[in-house]
Amino acid sequence: MTRTSLQAAIQGSVLGPGDPGYDEARAVWNGMIDRRPRYVVQCAEAADVVAAVRYGADLGLEIGVRCGGHGIVGHAVPDDGLMIDLRPMGGVTVDPLTRRARVQGGALLGALDRASQAHGLATTAGNVSHTGVGGLTLGGGMGWLARRHGLACDNVASFELVTASGDLIHVDAESHPDLDWALRGGGGNFGIVTAFDFDLHPEPGQAISAELLFPLEDGRAAAAMRRWRDLSVDAPREATFTATISGTMVALGLVWVGDPVVGRTRVSELADRLTGAAEPAGRAIDPMTYLRLQTREDDVEGHHWRRYWKGHYFSELGDAVIDALLARDGADLPDVSLQAYGGAIADVADEETAFSRRDAAFEFVAASRWSSPDDDERRMSAARRYAGTMDRFASGAYVNVLGDDGEAGIRRAYTPGKLARLTAIKDAHDPGNLFHLNQNIRPSAG
Repeated sequence: MTRTSLQAAIQGSVLGPGDPGYDEARAVWNGMIDRRPRYVVQCAEAADVVAAVRYGADLGLEIGVRCGGHGIVGHAVPDDGLMIDLRPMGGVTVDPLTRRARVQGGALLGALDRASQAHGLATTAGNVSHTGVGGLTLGGGMGWLARRHGLACDNVASFELVTASGDLIHVDAESHPDLDWALRGGGGNFGIVTAFDFDLHPEPGQAISAELLFPLEDGRAAAAMRRWRDLSVDAPREATFTATISGTMVALGLVWVGDPVVGRTRVSELADRLTGAAEPAGRAIDPMTYLRLQTREDDVEGHHWRRYWKGHYFSELGDAVIDALLARDGADLPDVSLQAYGGAIADVADEETAFSRRDAAFEFVAASRWSSPDDDERRMSAARRYAGTMDRFASGAYVNVLGDDGEAGIRRAYTPGKLARLTAIKDAHDPGNLFHLNQNIRPSAG
């Protein structure tokens, strides 16, 4: 099949270097990624994805898959390869009676949130609205509702999947139990999901954010962070405790999603207990809609910045971990975020999904962003160095936060038993490793 015949066979568009829209299509979230695919196939329907996969396989091209384009290392954009762009397939249809959403493979989280909230419903959907539903969900899918309703992958009823052999199949626990298990945390290793069916939950659409600021230069931050840690252990499931370390300040607080009347009382009470005897440098309690919560980080997490990050899971946040987190000496240090897990995430037995480390108490990410290529090595080195000081405390890693970690990262993201099972499923469904531009689970043969 030639490019001309591929274009004739699909409803979408095939773009090459020099074509209008090509440079926009290959630009992704991380501004460091500047690769030039041989072709970009902008798919309008599942049949287009089937045709693109078969075309790429026939020509022996590397295949990258783009939805939101938020992957930190830019796997979606293969040099001289085939980029399958799912963004034209961005629709979301909600059935309020069954509380079910049909989400196309190129949809962004904002589309899912808006369509669901129009009916007073929601499901776990990340923290940044221009993130792709597909990448988030296939890696697990943490979000503000996860402590109440589980990870995004826990809320999928079924998948529509294009396999490495170019077949379009329906995947659920009855039809393909091995793939159904693997797609819940195993990433893009097993095919391209062209549609998800999500279970939705009644949600009032209200949220409350609380944040207290403490300076790093005195003892208040360490003492407050210990109180924050202790309060998080017994926090209501509506509350997700968060912390940010940036520059000379530590921001400690929580996000409440649930009954706003109960929330006002509980959030104020928790903020008072977090304050303790030391007055913070700043205090803000901000009621907002759930949709505003879901978009409030969109600008900070916007496109075109050059980015690098490292992440860990912590099974506990002992005093030694807190002291190490706050020991920030040196230039160009990354910003740090911590987000509490537990609740409904840990309710799911670990063996039920490919997603691992459900006993994690906190997710840690050290992230840098900058604008000049001249700063690349300096900023990346500082992030590696700082995150490396946390290695001794880590209990694993979230696959969606892995970057240039390679196979060592895969071993951190999955338990040995999980990795063995994932490898067996890879052997069965993609033995040639066609889908390897991801946090790759290699088949036994390669």
